[in-house]
Amino acid sequence: MDPAKIAMFRTYDKPKGQGGSGSFATFMIIARFFIKLFKPSEANLLFDGASMVLYVVGVVVYITNIVKGLRIVTIGVYSIPEGNTELAVGREDTLRVMAASNTILALILVGVLVLQAGQWYAERSAQHESESFEKEQVEKAATKKTGGHVTRSASKKKQ
Repeated sequence: MDPAKIAMFRTYDKPKGQGGSGSFATFMIIARFFIKLFKPSEANLLFDGASMVLYVVGVVVYITNIVKGLRIVTIGVYSIPEGNTELAVGREDTLRVMAASNTILALILVGVLVLQAGQWYAERSAQHESESFEKEQVEKAATKKTGGHVTRSASKKKQ
């Protein structure tokens, strides 16, 4: 088999096991998003659904642009053999596409982090709101047990 064809099968020069561990981590993150989508919460559906879509877009950008660019750079073959009518992409263009893809991927992953932080903040504020509502209900129940009569000055103190 031709060495150029063999080199096309490897992503780029990396230690053994790194590709498998990266694929495993990617699969586990996507599986976590799917599992969280089945919890009956509107926040899970909105935040985790959007996070999963962004993450899948990031994986697609990585596979289509970055891996392909790394293969081309590793092999060092930038032109297409004569007789082929496809458009050849040079070294500089390949590196530009890789740089742009890395920037897009970074922005996508920051978007995932922002969505997850937004979900955490929304859950925290909802929990604080429900705790204050429960506290208010307990106070109302306590005033009913004491006779239910609230003086005008006592109601102004609450405000």
